Amino acid sequence: MIVDDPAVKAEVEAVFARYEAALVGNDVVVLDALFWADARVIRYGVAENLYGAAEILAFRQGRASTGLDRVLSRVVITTFGRDFATASTLFHRAPGRVGRQMQTWVRMPVGWQVVAAHVSVIDAGATDA
Repeated sequence: MIVDDPAVKAEVEAVFARYEAALVGNDVVVLDALFWADARVIRYGVAENLYGAAEILAFRQGRASTGLDRVLSRVVITTFGRDFATASTLFHRAPGRVGRQMQTWVRMPVGWQVVAAHVSVIDAGATDA
């Protein structure tokens, strides 16, 4: 297995950037398209545990569309073979707090999709961010 094949890594970096733009722009259609449309997809959020594409979509449709801007740091994307990758990043919105986001990406017939995600926020002093 090739880890971090340059061509595959470039693909995942591009789809990760597309996801980030959709997230801060509240583009629910793109966000929904980038998550696996399956009952087995999971997204653990800051204040919610979402099981299945329907719960994730309902959350996205119901959340506020303001205050979504953020600054990323320590983005780490690692690819394994041609069809599996992880993306991890810290994000910063509120002073004194740091967010953490991890995503598992899989190449599906429709393209790269998130099959599992975790988002959490901790005090900035608890990290070396």
